[in-house]
Amino acid sequence: MPDSVSSTSVETIRSRQNARLKDLRQRLLHPGIGADRLVAIEGDHLIEEAQRSGLGFDAVFLREDRILKREWHFLGHVHVKVFAVATDAFDHACVTESPQGIAALVKAPEWTLESLLTAEQPRLVILAGLQDPGNVGTIIRSAEAFGASGVLLTAGSVSPWNQKALRASAGSSFRLPVVSLADVSRLRRLAEKQIPTYACVADSGTSIFEADLRGPIAFVIGNEGAGITDEILSFCQKSLHVPCPGDVESLNAAIAASILLYEASRQRSGTSLQGKP
Repeated sequence: MPDSVSSTSVETIRSRQNARLKDLRQRLLHPGIGADRLVAIEGDHLIEEAQRSGLGFDAVFLREDRILKREWHFLGHVHVKVFAVATDAFDHACVTESPQGIAALVKAPEWTLESLLTAEQPRLVILAGLQDPGNVGTIIRSAEAFGASGVLLTAGSVSPWNQKALRASAGSSFRLPVVSLADVSRLRRLAEKQIPTYACVADSGTSIFEADLRGPIAFVIGNEGAGITDEILSFCQKSLHVPCPGDVESLNAAIAASILLYEASRQRSGTSLQGKP
């Protein structure tokens, strides 16, 4: 990469009240996809993953101490606006305790429930009101790792574009289809497409090691404290659990989902899973 961004057009921002900087802060504080489909991301790793995943960049914000660093250049992206931001103003705009000096607005991928339902042998994870961003991001990461088709989030779940969720996903949110469902009744479409829906619970139902998880399937992971609501349970045909020989009441939601996804992938492959060489 070139050693600086000095040869491209860079606009300087000094004030916290700058409109572009205030917009960045609001998007970081209130994550979600707006009408323009732009989402805010912050930090070196997420920027790298967004680039690697082919996301379109709308604007890049570099703290003034980063503007001459060699790591970042957007010279090949003629429509990307680059802003050099005074240290105090940049750090105020960010939501992390120790900002790394780079943030961006990127175009969120467009996915729909219908596109997921038409996938070959769909394997879906439904997050029913999960509120811990670390859990949401970790499950999205595990879903990509073990070959899931996508993740559905019902109302009450934390936004997958929350910065903590994005960091926990390690970039998987940029590649794996993630769809938020405002209306839980849309889960009826799974039954219409003959995709069985299984509730993952703590200590009842079929062991995941005894259930046949090879075909099309959707797994429901419930809220960390309240579990799965009766309304969402009404869309489930069976319940599953991860057997635990130890004396624990239940597993963390992300751990349970990851074990379940591994077992489903193992069964579909017909053997123990092998990583990349």
